[in-house]
Amino acid sequence: MSYLVPPGLYAVGEPSPGDPVVVTANYKMSYDIVRRALAGRNAWLLVLETYGINVWCAAGKGTFGTGELVRRIVATRLGEVVSHRHLLLPILGAAGVRAVEVRGRTGFTVRFATIRAADLPVYLDNGMVTTAAMRELSFTAAERLVLTPIEIVAALKGSIPILLVLVLLGGMTAEGFSAASAGRLLLGYLGAVLAGALVTPLLLPWLPTRSFAVKGACAGIVWALLWRVLGGADHNAAATTAAVFLVFTAVAAFLALTFTGSTPYTSRSGVKKEMRLALPVIAMTLLLGTVLWVVGRFFPA
Repeated sequence: MSYLVPPGLYAVGEPSPGDPVVVTANYKMSYDIVRRALAGRNAWLLVLETYGINVWCAAGKGTFGTGELVRRIVATRLGEVVSHRHLLLPILGAAGVRAVEVRGRTGFTVRFATIRAADLPVYLDNGMVTTAAMRELSFTAAERLVLTPIEIVAALKGSIPILLVLVLLGGMTAEGFSAASAGRLLLGYLGAVLAGALVTPLLLPWLPTRSFAVKGACAGIVWALLWRVLGGADHNAAATTAAVFLVFTAVAAFLALTFTGSTPYTSRSGVKKEMRLALPVIAMTLLLGTVLWVVGRFFPA
């Protein structure tokens, strides 16, 4: 779970001065994926200091950028290690690097090779020619699904205090503690988490609007309806039923909104704009739902 690799120059295999130099970020997963793609080959791996951030996000923030690339070339004395003056960078790092400036300051020519590290072997064997397929960024259901485990784990870790409160307060009845009542509420909340962190990413292209928060809210509403049909709600308590609808929708919308950073659909400015619009609405919905639940649960009419 350590996300940082010390920046510097690494050897893959037994590279000679004439072997290629591939540049990546010091986010451990990026580093491992590139190294795995180059397995069985001889190459140099120049790792930039991006503070544990992946290439695309670091390029947007400026840490995978011209200044850091120049500093790392100088610090590693790369010009004394290799006989050529060519650097292979990921295409998704292009937003942060000015190739002309790098060449002027270091003498190294920047080539933006491929989007995926997995295409590097074909790129190298193809005379360092980037094909159309190497420039295409897909985001299939399988590619979205592989991102969801970390989203679910992060959501559940942050929900531990909420889960404890739901178990304690959700099980309180006039007759004493009801494990069944607590379990129903717990199941409802966990379903809302999955609606935002799993169902929304999986159905991302088909959920309505371009807003991630609205997509998550739609998934949350469907789950709330399903939960009620399955007997999760007390049909005689309108306030508590309305409360869980609001809370489940808000939870799913928030978790869907956090998925924006994992997708190729959004820009930094777009994410900021949606957060400004969506977060106040999500917070108010969550607050209203919580108040309704407390009122309906402990102050029934």
